[in-house]
Amino acid sequence: MSAHLSYGRVNLNILREAARKELREFLDKCGGSKAIVWDEYLTGPFGLIAQYSLLKEHEVEKMFTLKGGHLPAADVKNIIFFVRPRLELMDIIAENVISEDKMHSPRDFHILFVPRRSMLCEQRLKEQGVLGSFINIDEYILDLIPYDGDLLSMESEGAFRECYLESDQTSLYHTAKGLMTLQALYGTIPQIFGKGECARHVANMMLRMKREFAGSQTQILPVFDSLLLLDRNVDLLTPLATQLTYEGLIDEVYGITNGYVKLPPEKFSAQKKQGEAGKDLPTEPKKMQLNSAEELYAEIRDKNFNGVGAALSKKAKIISAAFEERHSAKTVGEIKQFVSQLPHMQAARSSLANHTSIAELIKDITTSEAFFDNLTVEQEFMTGVDTDKVNTYIEDCIAQKDPLIKILRLVCMQSVCNNGLKQKLLDYYKREILQTYGYEHMLTLNNLEKTGLLKPQTSTRNNYPTIRKTLKLWMEDANEQNPNDISYVYSGYAPLSIRLTQVLARPGWRSIEEVLKMLPGPHFEERQQLPAGLHKKRQQGENRTTLVFFLGGVTYAEIAALRFLSQMEDGGTEYIIATTKLINGTSWIKSLMDRPEAQAC
Repeated sequence: MSAHLSYGRVNLNILREAARKELREFLDKCGGSKAIVWDEYLTGPFGLIAQYSLLKEHEVEKMFTLKGGHLPAADVKNIIFFVRPRLELMDIIAENVISEDKMHSPRDFHILFVPRRSMLCEQRLKEQGVLGSFINIDEYILDLIPYDGDLLSMESEGAFRECYLESDQTSLYHTAKGLMTLQALYGTIPQIFGKGECARHVANMMLRMKREFAGSQTQILPVFDSLLLLDRNVDLLTPLATQLTYEGLIDEVYGITNGYVKLPPEKFSAQKKQGEAGKDLPTEPKKMQLNSAEELYAEIRDKNFNGVGAALSKKAKIISAAFEERHSAKTVGEIKQFVSQLPHMQAARSSLANHTSIAELIKDITTSEAFFDNLTVEQEFMTGVDTDKVNTYIEDCIAQKDPLIKILRLVCMQSVCNNGLKQKLLDYYKREILQTYGYEHMLTLNNLEKTGLLKPQTSTRNNYPTIRKTLKLWMEDANEQNPNDISYVYSGYAPLSIRLTQVLARPGWRSIEEVLKMLPGPHFEERQQLPAGLHKKRQQGENRTTLVFFLGGVTYAEIAALRFLSQMEDGGTEYIIATTKLINGTSWIKSLMDRPEAQAC
């Protein structure tokens, strides 16, 4: 079930089709039967572009995961490696090719780099003596992947780390390239707004690329009215907070990867007969796809979790009333109509059963004392309570050796809400963490400091309270059931990134100049000239369409808040969301750890 990729005026299928066309062309270059050897990380993103059926049409008979040693047996003419440009993967490919050559099997080898070719990788293959074995060496530019009707992601897992820790701007170049591809398909975006150093870089690269291609402008009426580029480090607070929407909590608890979630199977096994308990219980996690193609999920994904129960019971009543109608179907026509609706009704019933089970799993966690205590401390920090003192809850969590990432999220949150911690307090936390979890985490603490997540206070002035009040980041009594403000996604806290987006649409950033200066990096506006005759005449009451691009990652709760703004009656703006990566606090902190495998210690 793939997502409906059309949202308002924007049809993301155009982007997906362009990506498929390029894939077909490459596969056709390699005539004859084929086996694809996948870099495992790429299988998820590719699954969102092309189903196996498309590969089969182009004579792909076998698929393997890239591993050292011999390739599995396959009676095919072509072996194609689909890989990211990583040196360690080149060594594995070389091993595969050498072992094939020893067996003297007459194979043609090809390599497809995603998203860019790399001279370094080709040099490594040359050193290993296998570069000459490849007939085709090509690149497949998979920059922006359509995840849903209003969501694009580059799924670049290291983007935040590269930009803010390693000063590596490769992902920014890919972002600019991706946005150029988007403009080639959807028309030039007339206005570009941005906030942050990375946003400035991306805008500069886009404008330079546009000048370089000045002669080949697309004659397409623009679909987007404006582009907003936002640096993740303009708002470091939001991803640290626990997301409280249904989709956000699924991601916090189980992790959503490329639109799929793996869940504990017990809840989903068919009801066992009495006396059979314990027999044949499934052990494999249940893998479920999550996107807006599923009617019920589209309806509840962005609700605050406290509003999900009521929505599910309302749905249950509607479904059971629909099934009851079979008793009143008397004539052949009525019976026929009921039967024709049956598949849809059965799908709805199965969807309801699944989401009821997921909601029960999540509820077990959200009603626990541990969850409540953690949330209370988060909300105290967000409202500015005791952010400059040692927090006893954090001390207790360290003493009972709670997961390190939980500790790091809270300490970073305290630091961000206090514009850094006094040196004495920072040293105390660091000492406690290193003594309890091991000195190898020194590197991780340094990384968090370099990115500004956990830092010493350099000035006595804490700007956070001013930012919080001016932008109304904390709303008392947020309505979780029938929200009237974006703060419902965190039960009171309005994500700073989305408030900036909201203010930009109305009344404009000039109204918050002082606050913008307190946030890191420049803010700017650029206009792109449109070819003659392509200026849009806006109809009365027609919404503007804005593409919001998060550089360094976005959370599902932020996406929910933007969807809420899109649906507001008097909003006047429809939002499409793009990002370098879909993140949550755990995956984000993990990407900055220098020994992520030690995170559970």
